[in-house]
Amino acid sequence: MSDLVLVTGGTGFVGIHCIVALLRQGYQVRTTVRSLDRSHEVCDMLVRAGLGDSRIEFSTADLTSDAGWPEAVAGCRYVLHVASPFFFGKDEKEMDLTTPAREGTLRVLRAARDAGVERVVLTSSFAAIGYGHPDRSTPFMEEDWTNVEGDDVSPYIRSKAIAERAAWDFVAREGGNLQLASVNPVGIFGPALGPKLSTSVQILQRMLRGEFPGVPRIAFGAVDVRDVADLELLAMTRPEANGQRLLAISGNAVPFIEYANILRKHLGERGAKLPKRELPDWMIRLFALIKPEAKDLIPQLGKRRQTTSAKAQQLLGWHPRSIEEALNSSADSLFDLGLV
Repeated sequence: MSDLVLVTGGTGFVGIHCIVALLRQGYQVRTTVRSLDRSHEVCDMLVRAGLGDSRIEFSTADLTSDAGWPEAVAGCRYVLHVASPFFFGKDEKEMDLTTPAREGTLRVLRAARDAGVERVVLTSSFAAIGYGHPDRSTPFMEEDWTNVEGDDVSPYIRSKAIAERAAWDFVAREGGNLQLASVNPVGIFGPALGPKLSTSVQILQRMLRGEFPGVPRIAFGAVDVRDVADLELLAMTRPEANGQRLLAISGNAVPFIEYANILRKHLGERGAKLPKRELPDWMIRLFALIKPEAKDLIPQLGKRRQTTSAKAQQLLGWHPRSIEEALNSSADSLFDLGLV
């Protein structure tokens, strides 16, 4: 019988693609949902992925409670811990992000250790690597850590760094035989299978709807969600991935306006509402007085943090899709789903 894998947060953008990749490789899959009433969301997305006849188990568990986690990990060889709180565009207290992220990660790790799980793959983020530092010309690498006291560190970024630190500290101190690897993606794009989108794809959605008169003068990296899922599976099974952090990016970080240009070239008339210009920095600062969510953009203006996926490619033979394919497949899926 094939190995059983738990995917936390199966209704999420990354979680469902991990489930699809696992099912296609013949694994048994169990996933956590906060309520069994949401299991149909996973099933509907599997139908869209062409896997509607797949068997999948559901387990009720929430990052904010110990209840359900022993049952969720029981009998599993591997765990892909994908679920994470993310309150985009809301004026949340910092602890509303940090506490669930850190304590939820530790709950999963404790339950996995106690159940004899072989390896956990933590879906972290470039947010745990490349922030809170002075400007630099060299790429950020896996050995770098975000300085959580930095001026450009938002509550979300801080929560990702603290949660990943806690995971590595836990495994080192009291993990027993439990193995750990982390995958640290940049902005995640790629095809949506349902209405629940990554924050990066939500931004594209708003651009396509014409909600942005222009874009800020910032740059960031992109990676396709299907490639993130593939890297998660490599990190799960390959012996050399144990104990490793693995950055996931396709190419280099590019200016935000270039994202709009790539989409416009692909979409033609469908991309008529995409922004065509960069907004001056002063306008972003003024806008932040009206829209609190724009405040996090101000420390990023004019910055281009570069990183590389050379480690994942050389160590595990991982080869990501192009930025163009990641962005264009995002846009196509949004139109197909009627979300634009």
